[in-house]
Amino acid sequence: MASTHERTLIIIKPDAIQRNLISNIVARFELKGLKLVAMKMMSIEDTLIREHYAHHVDKPFFNDLKTFMQSIPVIVMVWQGVEVVRISRQLIGATSGRKADIGTIRGDLSNSMSRNIVHGSDTVENAQEEVKRFFKTDELFDWHKTDMQHVYAPDE
Repeated sequence: MASTHERTLIIIKPDAIQRNLISNIVARFELKGLKLVAMKMMSIEDTLIREHYAHHVDKPFFNDLKTFMQSIPVIVMVWQGVEVVRISRQLIGATSGRKADIGTIRGDLSNSMSRNIVHGSDTVENAQEEVKRFFKTDELFDWHKTDMQHVYAPDE
């Protein structure tokens, strides 16, 4: 079986929390057969938000993004599975909820470009950095998920 140890960071954003969509979002990842290895609610302080969104700091919308992401606590999660970064991006959908395919999290639950429900790591390398940014090693749990033989074939 291929490595099921690839991990990705998912953030449930303030808009999703305010709209009571937490269980709906978590269910999408669970139904896909992915393994939850970490989850917590937290406030994102200035330093962390500037580091996480470093590629947006100089853009005109950054202050709105910062205010939005700090408006209430967010839920950060780490999911694990074969090609989990790619799979998660497919589950999440395009950045704009209006352009995301129906059936994706954003396509079903969002109508906005910036109030788009969830963040997901976009590359394996970024996922590794983002997981380290939000979680200490002892907050990540390597537990035995008993249904894996029903999720993946032996040669995957």
